[in-house]
Amino acid sequence: MPSINAHKYWNDFYKIHENGFFKDRHWLFTEFPELAPSQNQNHLKDWFLENKSEVCECRNNEDGPGLIMEEQHKCSLKSLEHKTQTPPVEENVTQKISDLEICADEFPGSSATYRILEVTFYSIIFVHMSDPGLFVYCCDFSSTAIELVQTNSEYDPSRCFAFVHDLCDEEKSYPVPKGSLDIIILIFVLSAIVPDKMQKAINRLSRLLKPGGMVLLRDYGRYDMAQLRFKKGQCLSGNFYVRGDGTRVYFFTQEEPDMLFTTAGLEKVQNLVDRRLQVNRGKQLTMYRVWIQCKYCKPLLSSTS
Repeated sequence: MPSINAHKYWNDFYKIHENGFFKDRHWLFTEFPELAPSQNQNHLKDWFLENKSEVCECRNNEDGPGLIMEEQHKCSLKSLEHKTQTPPVEENVTQKISDLEICADEFPGSSATYRILEVTFYSIIFVHMSDPGLFVYCCDFSSTAIELVQTNSEYDPSRCFAFVHDLCDEEKSYPVPKGSLDIIILIFVLSAIVPDKMQKAINRLSRLLKPGGMVLLRDYGRYDMAQLRFKKGQCLSGNFYVRGDGTRVYFFTQEEPDMLFTTAGLEKVQNLVDRRLQVNRGKQLTMYRVWIQCKYCKPLLSSTS
């Protein structure tokens, strides 16, 4: 059952942690070079050509057990090509979208050549914004989170659009038409949704992608340290827990996001388990972390509407 106080819990969360959401997030561009298309275009083309289908195991001396990765590179290079023309500045972009009627030719960021939707802001919206063809949308369940974005000195309405949105609300529309987004980012987002509502949320998001567009996900994996620390009484259902602050979290296997995305008509590019041993020498703590990282793309010739 969803919490009737969910808005309050997440608003309180952002009020407490507001200063932590504008720190350096450049690791995202290492894991997901698709977020900086103009800087990584040639690298990505070479990468797709050289790695059509492979299974590789990578180990980092600082990351404990390392990464086990299964790659199936099916995504078209066309989705990664990025035009360099400069769009005109968007004028009079409103932040209220409750009465917004979406038109295929006129919507916030309609003149951009590359569009990214960041579901629950992770400060991507303030990184690499020097690219004139890039427009970033940012939505969050929490009105406090969106207020933090809009009041930040780097927020530019001509380059980005922040709005409150509940992924599970099937009646609420997005401020962009179907088939208009190049990238959708889900960083520790899906795990906060009630499990039986995840599929419909992913289905709706997948419809926003252009053919060749991609969803990028990083989230909590099964038996992560955070899961093992939960006490008796905090488990709401299988692998779904309530934290002390009232927010919820789910812990995934590799197979679960694969089922969600493929059911929504997307194709696997990457699905890996990232296991890391983190040591906090100051507090003398050893932390075994498990995360799931995925990339799924929309086929060029989609069989789904």
